[in-house]
Amino acid sequence: MADYSASYRRAGRMPLAPIRRQGAWKLAYADFLTALCAFFLVMWLIHGASKDQRAEIAGQFGSHPASTTSLSALSIDPIAPVMETLEESELLRDHATNVIVHADGKLIRLELVDLDRSPLFDKGNASLNPRGQEVIALAAKAVSALSLPVSIEGHTDSDPISRDNYSNWELSADRANAARRGLLEGGVDGSLIQSVAGLADTRPLQDGPSDLPQNRRLSIVVHIK
Repeated sequence: MADYSASYRRAGRMPLAPIRRQGAWKLAYADFLTALCAFFLVMWLIHGASKDQRAEIAGQFGSHPASTTSLSALSIDPIAPVMETLEESELLRDHATNVIVHADGKLIRLELVDLDRSPLFDKGNASLNPRGQEVIALAAKAVSALSLPVSIEGHTDSDPISRDNYSNWELSADRANAARRGLLEGGVDGSLIQSVAGLADTRPLQDGPSDLPQNRRLSIVVHIK
């Protein structure tokens, strides 16, 4: 007897598609959503992580530590948020005519300028006058908000002082120390003050006559980590 096989289908009905084929697109879509969620989770972790944390995250995914260099290169310039904080401070908002700010590498210099109309010190005197006390108090608030190390420099003009054994060197150093005490009284952590120096008239604020009132100033130097 010859072998044979037969197939048939009921009239009016199409054969059913395999169940696996019917659900394949759903599985692919679910895989896509899972991968997308994982991607956004990693991006969120990286955005809020420190350099060391980013390196650890990269290691979890099998990345070479060197790959974190590109992430560090994309980091925001560390000076930018410091400058933004200073610009929003009362010191710069209300007393901008007495303050000159400029960045130099990883240093930000706050030049508290002694103007003829509103000097911080009386001429030849190392004690802050009422105007100087007000400006230093506001500088203390601005520096405290940064929580960064600072150095203090005192500067004078080139006019000599008619006192025995007391020159512009001593005057500038005493003024820098007066500023240090003012910052401490204003709430600055003493551990943040790295140095206090008197520079006399060796670093004029700008080119020109060295006896200009602008050269009688205090410099608060913020060190960016």
